[in-house]
Amino acid sequence: TLTMVGASLLWVGWFGFNAGSAGAANSAAGLAFINTVLATAAATLSWIAGEALSKGKASMLGAASGAVAGLVAVTPAPGFVGPMGSIVLGLVPGLVWLGGVGGLKRMLGADDAFDVFGVHGVGGIVGALLTGVFASQSLGGTGGLAPDTFTIGGQVWIQFKSVLFTIAWSGVVSFIAYKVVDLLVGLRVSEEEEREGLDIS
Repeated sequence: TLTMVGASLLWVGWFGFNAGSAGAANSAAGLAFINTVLATAAATLSWIAGEALSKGKASMLGAASGAVAGLVAVTPAPGFVGPMGSIVLGLVPGLVWLGGVGGLKRMLGADDAFDVFGVHGVGGIVGALLTGVFASQSLGGTGGLAPDTFTIGGQVWIQFKSVLFTIAWSGVVSFIAYKVVDLLVGLRVSEEEEREGLDIS
């Protein structure tokens, strides 16, 4: 119950993030608002449909994960894509995120209890790349910041380079932060403390 309350609060609060980025109550804010609703709803449906097909039934936790993944994916795009583009932005990658949470985590043997990389990492990467596609005016988008010179290939290349830079930056900064924490207090608790429960230890 509290997971759904939290996801719902996050969904509502995200409007301030996406639509508020316009800096005014104008058409850009309205577009960002509607795109946030549509992509998030589509991702929620996509996630639970994929869950139902792969596991036999959908779950509320899956719906919450899908909603958060949709919010993450639409964040690079809400002022630049059209409503149909935002629906596809949520529907298609919903199944990719489900694989990112389940399959990729098992393949890498990652200790990611909250599926942060599967939801935020994969969702953010897919959303950033697809923004370059659906910002096209021929697909209902605004053409980005330079509509006269916009091309899908050129924008996807820019988005791809931005994703690589973000991964490199995050990786280096995270590595340094983890090393500092490891030297000061350690990254892991003992097995005994883990069995006893982290709330207690």
